[in-house]
Amino acid sequence: MSLSSFMFCKLCQKSDAKRDEGLMIPEDIEYVRDIRYGRNIKYHTLDICWPKGKTEKLPVIISIHGGGYVYGSKEVYQFYVASLAQRGFTVINFNYRLAPKYHFPAPLEDLTAVIKWMMKHKEDYPVDLDNVFLVGDSAGAQLASQYGVIYSNKEYRKIMGFRKPKISIRALGLCCGLYDLKKDLEENGCRGLMKDYLTSKPFSYGEKLDILEHIDENYPPVYMFSSKGDFLLKNCETMAEYLKSKGVECEYEIFGTEKTGHVFHVNMRDEYSDEANTKQMNFFVNKIK
Repeated sequence: MSLSSFMFCKLCQKSDAKRDEGLMIPEDIEYVRDIRYGRNIKYHTLDICWPKGKTEKLPVIISIHGGGYVYGSKEVYQFYVASLAQRGFTVINFNYRLAPKYHFPAPLEDLTAVIKWMMKHKEDYPVDLDNVFLVGDSAGAQLASQYGVIYSNKEYRKIMGFRKPKISIRALGLCCGLYDLKKDLEENGCRGLMKDYLTSKPFSYGEKLDILEHIDENYPPVYMFSSKGDFLLKNCETMAEYLKSKGVECEYEIFGTEKTGHVFHVNMRDEYSDEANTKQMNFFVNKIK
């Protein structure tokens, strides 16, 4: 692990623990923890939650945590996903393999495994496979946006060696992300967290990095947001306008002030998180069929 990744992990651990201190899963949420979805004992576990007492099929949100590909877990996102479930959704919150031990495209392979698990257990939990939504922030937003291309573009799916699952992804929720990996590598080089995830030779992945080039009108609708204090703020409008130029339905909004930081929406105590999450969820509700 690079020094920058090591320091990043330490800072995140401290700030996340302080952010969530004293929080509890709401009593109106059924929360099932630590279900195995794959072979890796350390990483291949997920949680699933939904409104208590609901037995009918509910629209599903799969949450992809952030953390620069080197940090993060479902535990860090448990209160956030529970708040989404309170809005009438079943939410899947999962761990995925992290860099530097595991490299690109390990998190995307793990997301595929989660989807396969969901399909296999569709009768065991209140999940509606015809109404699936992906949400992600920071690195999770990049992963969600990339899976949107895998799902919607046959050529890119072949390049990546994936199969299209028999589900209907109705929309994506993307927050505080970096979306154009190829451009970032070309302009800034491979360093720190990116080097840990993409190795020291990222361009050896070839066409797999041609992510945005394969976005077309079949890409799922997107609700995208960031904050005025987000260090990745510039990517929000750039990506939103790019999606629109490709014929993709996209709404975006910038929340808060310069003091409203990166992935603010996960902080249940942040004054702008409820507003941002509510608008994203309203966007999703309008996409349910």
